[in-house]
Amino acid sequence: MRILMAIIFCLFWMGVSGAEEKGILPVDSFSGAAGEKGIPAGWSLEKEPGSSSKISVGREQENYFLHLLSVDDSFGLKKEMEFDIRKYPYLSWRWKATQLPKGGDIRRRDTDDQAGQVYVIFPKFPTKLNSRSMGYIWDSTAPVGASGTSTAYSKMKYLVLQSGVSRVGQWVPETRNVYEDYKKFFQEEPPQVGAAVLYINSQHTKSSAECFFGEIYFSSKAPKATP
Repeated sequence: MRILMAIIFCLFWMGVSGAEEKGILPVDSFSGAAGEKGIPAGWSLEKEPGSSSKISVGREQENYFLHLLSVDDSFGLKKEMEFDIRKYPYLSWRWKATQLPKGGDIRRRDTDDQAGQVYVIFPKFPTKLNSRSMGYIWDSTAPVGASGTSTAYSKMKYLVLQSGVSRVGQWVPETRNVYEDYKKFFQEEPPQVGAAVLYINSQHTKSSAECFFGEIYFSSKAPKATP
């Protein structure tokens, strides 16, 4: 068994190293089996979900995904990874929102709920008080392109990439130059990346939200657009 596990570990890191040589830094494809509470390997709970909420991994044809369901709740998953965002400035992922929190609007604290949230965390000492977060949002109400500072944390900036129901139920690909976004929103050079976070919440609006996340990765160059 130990020999088998060692072989699997070596093959995994050979795959990661090969990807890095091609300018790709994988976050996750969600193709592996989930562990306790449906959490994929390598991720940790950013906040414990309630009993009615759900975390799971699944497959749709050839595509794997992470599934988050929030029922009057707020929680997320964190993947710790340390690297220089200048080397891998582009973040790409796919997501599909199937239920938006009713009346959610990131611009107001009492309605600050979103079905889909992707954050890149930049730790700065003291980390609990000073870490920066660059967030990308699928909001219910705030228009695409809306941006600003989180009502919950002054060092969290956000940009709304999707809004409303027009693309609900569809897989939507995204790519952002996180390095350029960070400089624009924080007006400074970024520190090392410390983690990626996928989040969902619906507690302020006392409603439900559901989102699926597909493969997510950083890259040294913008990926080619698919037809």
